[in-house]
Amino acid sequence: MCSRFLKKSYSRKGAKEQRKVQRILLAARQALRLCAFAGVMLFLAGCASKKDSTITTAAAQPITRPAGVLRVCADPNNLPFSNDRLEGFENKIADLLAQDLGERVEYTWWAQRRGFFRNTLKAGMCDVVIGVPAGFEMALTTKPYYRSTYVFLSRKDRHLDVKSFDDPVLKKLRIGVQIIGDDQSNAPPAHALTRRNIVENVKGFTLYGDYSQSNPPARIVDAVAKGDIDLAIVWGPLAGYFAKQSRVPMQVVAVSPQIDQPFLPFVFDIAMGVRRGDQELRDQLEQVLEKRRPEIDRILEEYRVPKVQGGDGV
Repeated sequence: MCSRFLKKSYSRKGAKEQRKVQRILLAARQALRLCAFAGVMLFLAGCASKKDSTITTAAAQPITRPAGVLRVCADPNNLPFSNDRLEGFENKIADLLAQDLGERVEYTWWAQRRGFFRNTLKAGMCDVVIGVPAGFEMALTTKPYYRSTYVFLSRKDRHLDVKSFDDPVLKKLRIGVQIIGDDQSNAPPAHALTRRNIVENVKGFTLYGDYSQSNPPARIVDAVAKGDIDLAIVWGPLAGYFAKQSRVPMQVVAVSPQIDQPFLPFVFDIAMGVRRGDQELRDQLEQVLEKRRPEIDRILEEYRVPKVQGGDGV
């Protein structure tokens, strides 16, 4: 997914060190696929013209987008990004896209688990995914429409004021981080803490969670509110939204540094994705994103999505 990140040049460090860097990069990429996407599931657009359009995938199977329909594949239980009650910020952005394209929105609901892209976008069930990392390998992506970051989340009444992974207080706090799936893969925050030998006081919360509950990734925010952990390191859109909903006042602070050495990013550019080869649709979406930028920014602000201006988004 963060293919541009992989194109960075490295100094010669020896084969062993290069393999270490590659392992970290792969872990970060896997984490983004789900974290930065924690709701990121997106919008599918039909052509601005009312004619059907046929796209050919890498497998040479024609996929026809129906006229007059903006087909969106999204998770039905994943606020703040999307749900089947259309309460997520991606649901709101889909409505904006449809208005400008002269289409109606039609959803295909699919839980965000492994295989999401294979069973939705690549299978032709939808045409656009609204929340992929820019440069994501499994799709043709638009220009980014927002940039966000991982954050430190804590109760305001604790007055922790943690701003950096190098803060010595982290060795004394009960810290929550998100892990990916059943194989307990680590997201970027876990790697940053491990590099600083902060391990024994860290608790993992699966990003998938119990899907029978509402918005399963939000359990890590609940744990902070209840005092089960002192601090959580969470993908910003998830933290910002549920901190706003919490009855307990929360502090949300962007992590520092934005890129931890060796080359572990915490700030990501988020775009929309279409099937590879569908450049026409990608270009149409970019035109709408540019035109509707003020409205999209207002939606993101309403949902308390932490935005990073400029800087080193990946």
